[in-house]
Amino acid sequence: MQRLLNRAERVVESMIVEPLEWVREQGIVLQSARGPVPNLAEYVAGEPIPGSWWGHPSGHEIFAVLSCVLNSPDVIATRLVNGKITLIHRRLWPALVRVANRFPRERLAAVDEEHSASGAHRTIEIPFPEWVPAQEVTAARLLTVDDALAQLPACLR
Repeated sequence: MQRLLNRAERVVESMIVEPLEWVREQGIVLQSARGPVPNLAEYVAGEPIPGSWWGHPSGHEIFAVLSCVLNSPDVIATRLVNGKITLIHRRLWPALVRVANRFPRERLAAVDEEHSASGAHRTIEIPFPEWVPAQEVTAARLLTVDDALAQLPACLR
């Protein structure tokens, strides 16, 4: 396992700027599910992934990139799009805050998964708007609803 992590870390060092920039450009992406916005797993793989990405030849790289992107202070994971893990770049946080009343509150909670040494998963949720930095709330107040909606993908308008 450590050997795989070292390999994954090397891959991430060589390509993490590109996926983070891609997430910034897209604004809102799915982690790996299929849906009305692009997904990061398929971006990393460079092709559609039939079934689970865990079994894909790029699975280790996908895991490493997802881990690094999720650890970025500029990306938050929610369940905004179709209840699936949705990565939202900081540049859209003000727009999202401005029109938050259009979405179920539970879909706006920040989602974080912890993995124990035994391999068990534990999901932690931070309710909206507790995860939103004050400067993003202030920026949201400066947006009109129309301006905020124009920044979001069509599936969220």
